[in-house]
Order: sequence, then C-alpha cells, then structure tokens
Amino acid sequence: MKFIIQRVKHASVTVDGQVVGKINKGFLVLVGVSDEDTKEVADKYVKKLVGLRIFDDEEGKTNLALKDVGGELLIVSQFTLYADCKKGYRPSFIKAGKPQLAEELYEYVIEKCKEEIEVVEHGIFGADMAVELLNDGPFTIVLDEL
Repeated sequence: MKFIIQRVKHASVTVDGQVVGKINKGFLVLVGVSDEDTKEVADKYVKKLVGLRIFDDEEGKTNLALKDVGGELLIVSQFTLYADCKKGYRPSFIKAGKPQLAEELYEYVIEKCKEEIEVVEHGIFGADMAVELLNDGPFTIVLDEL
C-alpha cells in the first residue's frame, strides 16, 4: 500500500464536470493498492495517517495531528503510484493491485477514516478524475513502508 499525503489549505476532485469531493484544511491522500495488501495493512496506514503530527502548533512547530486542528480528508485512488519506470519510457503497472481488491481496500480505507475523522470526502474508484489542491507548505509525505 502507498499513501501520498499532501497537507492542503483546500482540495477537490471532479468527475465528468461535477465536484464529487471537496475539503478545506486537511490532507489530500492519494491511495495505491498492491495485490499483497490486506485490511490489516490498511489499518496500519490509516492509524499512521490520522496520527501524523504535521500541522503547526502555537510555536510554529509541526506538532499537531489532523484531529487537533479539525482537519478534513480527501481520499483519491491512484493505481499509478505503483508505476515501474525502470525499463524504457513507458511505465509498467503490473505491481498495482487487481481492480476488485484495490477497490475493496480503497473503500475500506475510506470507512476506517470516517471512524476517526469527522469530514472524509473521496473520489470515485476507476474514474477519470481532476484533482485540484492548494498545497500548504508545501508539505508532502510518502507512506510506502510500515
């Protein structure tokens, strides 16, 4: 499993000209799933995600988590996180999870996040999505080994 976490001032995802998810201050999370991933792996990633202390406290130190600042989540599936670019110039995506498993775990991640965070928005699995964001910092974290 891979999460690309971007701290944002706001973010949205649009499908077919319609905004399907929109947040204010929080995290835009791009989620990639491999065939080796399980619900237990997803649980570890969600726990790390909601516990990350990457918001500034009163002293300007990154010491606060999403809950501490009333942050929101926008979760977007992205199989291209498993692109293999070692050979040639056309990426291979064979390391990405099969669609059925990937969608199941993506939906699972969304539901687990909703247990922890008040506002959780998301994209549509497998859709052609346009994502807009205002990165705050910029601050981007890659979670790919837990």
